[in-house]
Amino acid sequence: MQAITRFTKNSILLLQKEIADAEGNEVFALGYLDENGLVGKLEITARGNKDSVPAVSSNRKLPDVLIHNHPSGILTPSDNDLFIATQAAESGVGFFIVDNRVEKAYAVSEPAKKRVPQSLDADKIVKALEKGGAIAKRLPEYESRKSQLDLMRLIIRGFNEDALVAAEAGTGVGKSFAYLLPALSYALSNGERIVISTATITLQQQLYEKDIPLVLSALEANVNVALIKGRGNYLCFRRLEEALREQYLFEDAEYKELQAITAWARTAATGSRSELSFMPAETVWSKICSEADACMGLRCPERRRCFVLALRKRCADARILIVNHHLLFADLAARLEGAGYTNTVVLPPYTRIVIDEAHTIEASATSFFSKEFSRLGIYRHLGRLYRKRRENRMGLLVRLLPPFTEEQKVIELEQSIQNIREAVDALDKAALELCKTDGVFRLTPPRERVIAETLSPRFLGLRFSLLGVMKLARNILDALSDKEADEPVAWEVRAIIRRLDSIGNVCSAFADFKTRPDEVHWIERRLGASGDAWAVFRITPIDVAPSLKDALFKPNKTVICVSATLTIKGSFEYWKSRSGLAPAEENRKVLTGSFPSPFPYASAVLLAIPKDAPLPNQPDYRDFVDNAAAALALSAGGSALILFTSYDALQSAYAAAVPRLQEQSIRCLKQGDDDRNRLLQTFLQDEKSVLFATDSFWEGVDAPGNTLRLVVLCRLPFKAPNDPVFEARCETIDRQGGNSFMQLSLPESVMKFKQGFGRLMRRSSDHGIVAVLDGRILHKRYGEFFLRSLPKTKTTFSTFNALVRETAQFLSL
Repeated sequence: MQAITRFTKNSILLLQKEIADAEGNEVFALGYLDENGLVGKLEITARGNKDSVPAVSSNRKLPDVLIHNHPSGILTPSDNDLFIATQAAESGVGFFIVDNRVEKAYAVSEPAKKRVPQSLDADKIVKALEKGGAIAKRLPEYESRKSQLDLMRLIIRGFNEDALVAAEAGTGVGKSFAYLLPALSYALSNGERIVISTATITLQQQLYEKDIPLVLSALEANVNVALIKGRGNYLCFRRLEEALREQYLFEDAEYKELQAITAWARTAATGSRSELSFMPAETVWSKICSEADACMGLRCPERRRCFVLALRKRCADARILIVNHHLLFADLAARLEGAGYTNTVVLPPYTRIVIDEAHTIEASATSFFSKEFSRLGIYRHLGRLYRKRRENRMGLLVRLLPPFTEEQKVIELEQSIQNIREAVDALDKAALELCKTDGVFRLTPPRERVIAETLSPRFLGLRFSLLGVMKLARNILDALSDKEADEPVAWEVRAIIRRLDSIGNVCSAFADFKTRPDEVHWIERRLGASGDAWAVFRITPIDVAPSLKDALFKPNKTVICVSATLTIKGSFEYWKSRSGLAPAEENRKVLTGSFPSPFPYASAVLLAIPKDAPLPNQPDYRDFVDNAAAALALSAGGSALILFTSYDALQSAYAAAVPRLQEQSIRCLKQGDDDRNRLLQTFLQDEKSVLFATDSFWEGVDAPGNTLRLVVLCRLPFKAPNDPVFEARCETIDRQGGNSFMQLSLPESVMKFKQGFGRLMRRSSDHGIVAVLDGRILHKRYGEFFLRSLPKTKTTFSTFNALVRETAQFLSL
C-alpha cells in the first residue's frame, strides 16, 4: 500500500530524514495517530544496521503504532517482526513496516480503533452509596458517609481528567468502595485495564472475594477480575517433581509436607500456597514454588497444567488486576529498564492504577530495589548443586555429569564448592564481629581502614570462589547435547548460576562501595531460633523517589493513591516528596484531598498524656514506662495493646507487668512468642488480654469492640539513629543544605504515630483511650506536630496517678 494512506506528509518527511541521517540503516519509531487515523506524530527511539534495530519502547506514553524500515525494500515481516507485532497487539498497538523512501507501507497488524473515553457520571455513581442506593441496600448496617462520597467524587475526577490523586481517608471512611465503584465503572465504560495494588495479600483477598463481587452485583455488571500474587506463592509442578526425586535434600518432617503438597496439588484450584490447609516450611516451599529465572516457559514438560500459565491467561482477559505493591514495582521496574509499556511483562499492559495503603509506597519500593545475600542462602544454592553424604555424591551437577566422569573432575567440583563455603564462612565471621556492638554495620568512608582489612578481601575472595564454581557448571552445561540442555535439571542449574552471579555482583559492589554514593551498603546480624547468628549483606538505594516518579507517575494516565495517613498537619508535601509525586509533573494535574473519619472521636476517645512523664533520655524513664504500662492495663481490665519502639523496652515492660496482670487473671501476650497472625487471633478472642508489641503492630491490627479499649504508645516512634538506611538518608538531606530532623525524622515519626493511634477506633461504636508515655510530646516544641495530626478527641494532661483514675472512670462510662 502507499505510505501516504497511513502517514501524514509531515511524518513521511520526518521519517525520510531520520532514515537518511541513519545512513539508510534501520530505525525504530513510535507513531501516534491524528484525528484522521493517520500517523501524524513520530518519536524515534532507536537506530540499527542494515538488518536489525532494537525495538525500544517509550517510558512516557503508549503509542498507537510501532514503525520500522526495511532497507532492502522488501516489506515481508521477519519472525522477529511478527513476534513484536503480536506482543504489541495485546495493548491494541499496530505494527507498520516501510521502505527507506517511505513510499510503501505494510501493516503487519492494525492499531486498535481509538475509543473516545467515556467520562464517568459522578452523580450516578455516588448514588450507589447514598441511602437507598444499590450498595447501601445490600449492606444491612450501612450508613451513608459524606466523607466517603466526597472521596469518591475526587477519585472519579482522577479517572475523568487523567490526573494523579493523593487522598487521605480517615479510619471508617470506606475507601475501598470509594475507589472500587469508579474503577469498575471506568473499566466497564472504556474497556481499559486497571491495576489495584494493596500492601498485603490479606487485603487483596478481601477485595477479590468480598468487596468486588458486592460492587459488581450492585452495578448489575460483569467484569473479568484477576487476583495476582508474586509467582513465589504458586506451586511449580516441574520443580515439585524434581524435589520428589531429591529426597536427600529434606528432613523426614519436610518430606512428609512435600507428600502432602503433592496430594493437594492434584485438585488445587489456583496452586496458591494460601489454599493449603497448613503453612509449609520455607525450606520446603522454596524448592517447589514457581520462580521466574527457573521457568522453562513453553518448553516446560508440565506446561499443560502450569498454574502460572493459567493465571497469565486469566490476566490477559481481565480488566481489573488485584496485585500487591511488590508485584507492581517488579512490573514497573522492568518496564522502566526497557521492557516498554506495550506488552506483558510481569503484568499485562495498563495505564491506570489505584494504590491502597499508599503510605507504604516508599518502604515497599525500598524493599523491592534492595539487594541482599547471606551465608544461609549461599548454602542452600550449593546444596542444590552438589552435596556428599558418606560416599554418596548427589545434586543437580552430579546428575548432569556424563557416566564414567574422571574422578579428578568430580574432586575439582567438590573442592570448588568447599572453597565457596570457606569464603562465605570467613566473610560471615568478620561481618558478625563488626556487628557485635549495634547489631548492624554500615560501610562508610571513615571506616575505610577496617573495611579494607576485614571485609574487602573477603568479599573479593567470595566473588572469586563463586566464579570458579560458575565456570565449572557452565563447562558441564556446554558439554550437554541440545536435548540434554533442554532438560529441567539443566534449567535449574542455569537459574542457580544466575543467582550466584548476582551474589557475586553484590560482593563486587560492597568492595567498591566508595564509588556508589547513591546506595547504602550495610550488614545486619540475625539470630535463629537456636541462637545461631548469621550476617545479612544488603545494598539499599538512598532515594527511591526518582525511580517512582519515572516508573509510576510519569507513564500512567491515572494514579490514585489512598491511605489513612498521608498528611502532616494537613499537608501532603512530605509524602509527595518521598513517593516521587513532587514536584508535580509539568502539564499533569495533581488532585489532593483529606477526608476525615466519620467516627465520633470527640466523644468516644480520650487522649491521655501524663504531664509528669520523664523524657526518654532521663534515667528514670525505663522504670516509669514499666510501671505505667502495667498500671494502665490494670485500670482498663485488659483489652490493651501496648506498643514499643524497641524489643528491649518491650521485654522490660512485659517482665514487670506479667506478675501484676496475671494476679488479676489478665492474660499477657508478647510479640515473638508466636506467629504474628496466631498471636493476633489469640488477642482478638480474649477480651481481657494485653498484647505487648513493637514495630509491625503499629499498623495492620484491626480489633474492634471490647477487644481493644486501650492503646499505649510508650515512646514517640522516631527511627533509631543507628538504622543504616535512615542514617544515610539524613546525611544526604543535611549535605544538600536541608534539615534532616524536620524533613525526614519528624514527619516519618508523625506518620507512624498516626498509624499507632489509629489502632483504637475501628468501628463507630468503639470507645477507648490512647495513652502516650513520652514526655517530649508535651515538653518539646515539635510535640505539636504529633498532636495537630490527630483528630479532635477528649484530652487529659494530668499527673500520671490522676490520669490512671481518669482513664478508669472514662472506660466505665
